[in-house]
Amino acid sequence: MEKAAPNETQPLTSLKEASNCKEGGDCTENGLLIKITQAKCQLAEGANQTRPSQEDKEVTTSPVSNGLSGAQSPSLCNVTGGSESAPLAPPAATTTTTTICVVDAQQHLMEMGERETWSKKVDFLLSVIGYAVDLGNVWRFPYICYQNGGGAFLIPYTIMAIFGGIPLFYMELVLGQYHRNGCISIWRKICPIFKGIGYAICIIAFYIASYYNTIMAWALYYLVSSFTSELPWTSCKNPWNTNNCTNYFSNKSTAWTTNSTSPAEEFYTRHILQVHRSKGLDDLGGISWQLTLCLLLIFTIVYFSIWKGVKTSGKVVWVTATFPYVILFILLIRGATLPGAWRGVLYYLKPDWEKLLTTEVWIDAAAQIFFSLGPGFGVLLAFASYNKFHNNCYQDAIVTSTVNCMTSFVSGFVIFTVLGYMAEMRNQEVSEVARDTGPSLLFITYAEAIANMPASTFFAIIFFLMLITLGLDSTFAGLEGVITAVLDEFPHIWSKRRELFVLGFIVTCFMGALSTLTFGGAYVVKLFEEYATGPAVIAVVFLESIAVAWFYGVTQFCSDVKEMLGFSPGWFWRICWVAVSPIFLLFIICSIMSSPPELRLFNYTYPYWTMVLGYCIGTSSFICIPAYMVYRLATTPGTLKERILKSITPETATEIPFGDIRMNAV
Repeated sequence: MEKAAPNETQPLTSLKEASNCKEGGDCTENGLLIKITQAKCQLAEGANQTRPSQEDKEVTTSPVSNGLSGAQSPSLCNVTGGSESAPLAPPAATTTTTTICVVDAQQHLMEMGERETWSKKVDFLLSVIGYAVDLGNVWRFPYICYQNGGGAFLIPYTIMAIFGGIPLFYMELVLGQYHRNGCISIWRKICPIFKGIGYAICIIAFYIASYYNTIMAWALYYLVSSFTSELPWTSCKNPWNTNNCTNYFSNKSTAWTTNSTSPAEEFYTRHILQVHRSKGLDDLGGISWQLTLCLLLIFTIVYFSIWKGVKTSGKVVWVTATFPYVILFILLIRGATLPGAWRGVLYYLKPDWEKLLTTEVWIDAAAQIFFSLGPGFGVLLAFASYNKFHNNCYQDAIVTSTVNCMTSFVSGFVIFTVLGYMAEMRNQEVSEVARDTGPSLLFITYAEAIANMPASTFFAIIFFLMLITLGLDSTFAGLEGVITAVLDEFPHIWSKRRELFVLGFIVTCFMGALSTLTFGGAYVVKLFEEYATGPAVIAVVFLESIAVAWFYGVTQFCSDVKEMLGFSPGWFWRICWVAVSPIFLLFIICSIMSSPPELRLFNYTYPYWTMVLGYCIGTSSFICIPAYMVYRLATTPGTLKERILKSITPETATEIPFGDIRMNAV
């Protein structure tokens, strides 16, 4: 093969010739050699020549933009945009040459194509807010808050947000915006041996889509049932009611006993879920055709909202992300005017300072802020990858995190003003009324309160519409994280067939959700939520933070931030990324593993084998990480030391846009 001149690049004449270089192989034997001087270049927009900058005259040990030193001579891809590469001007000072192997030229030519971007900055912000603010903000935060000391809980919650949640949130936005890839292919540019993290995230997202959308199907069933002059969960005269049904609103003299059940509870358990027709997880019973139709409609809406990409979903979130705030404000005003509302607010915020001395409060605060902000699901990487390169993602991280936390706090007032009203009507303590948790808090307690308000039909319709919109934009985000990851990893297969892939993926999610549509489907939803996804995603984010801060390097990561935003993160962010955030995640993992939750739903106590099943489902996603590590080391040539070094070395350069030109950061 003809050797290139010292200061010239050999022209890339054909893709066939370039493809002879095998990835991970010896560049001197397998590929087209390109010798370039290692100096940062200034590219004039639209020009065909590169010139070394006057300020950059570095020696051989100077770091390069992908986290490697010049002496390492990594195997990287460098594909020029034209048919011939422009000659490099002679360097102004002594520089070294780095041999770069052209690997997989076809893929890099596709990467150099213009990536889809958000139509407007606000589309991105609304999408991120819509993703972070979900159903959990409405039911999980208020319950955890009053359970862990009321107003005192806000102290550990704020501390965990500042030192754990927000740094991880900011880190993922930076990674996505700088490297412009989904959660699978991005690891080629960070630390290839951790690529299994991307596959694990995709499997977790599939599990979540299989049960999370079923909750929206319940809300849709409620919405359809609300279009009546009298809401069906206000009386005990329906076919599904039992002798224990007690309607204390219609008859003030009715005594509430321990065996009493409200019309709303029986409507939820016996009409919507029909759990009385299932014996448990070992006998789920048949499939509810009503819920199946509701879920089919939900997935149909999701498909036509995301099938074309972020330019269409970015418009849909203008409704799905803003509508819940309008409804929350209306419900807050209505709740504040109800008799007994002050009792609920007092119970919500009354501080119990002694609880701050218990470990459980801090564990709950850490878990709540983590699942509320939602790093580790591949969504923030995907959304940020469609940003413009110099977008201020630091500001975005602060704004969206603050909005999310404030929404959770305000939602507590919306819930507890109504719980105070319920306690007043039942002549009970708020603690007795607030015993329902999770979805039951919304579908039983809150639904019952709405049913006994003036204009109950109106408030029921807008409330369940709010729940559906809260869930929809979170579903848009979760699925987009997987879609972006797969399209970026396999562009030659799916880049022109996005609509087909999205259809196939949504059909797969629908089929996976069938078990949650059975009469015992609520038990499956609880199992997936507690065991199958929670511990796995925390472990995934823990490894992600270690890979970025310790393998890719916090110094290189901060350099990437400076390249995008013009300023480097301060010592606070560096310490959080290197030590505090990983410890924060490890703290949650250890607490979950040391005391796994004992599940109980309605009158059903989950047997031991269901816990084993739940952890097996969770492990099925996490196992992708060590499995890929073994595969990577086994297929990489060389000694064990060489294999490890190659596996932790970024193999693909990140392209930095300069106007109409894209330059590889090598």
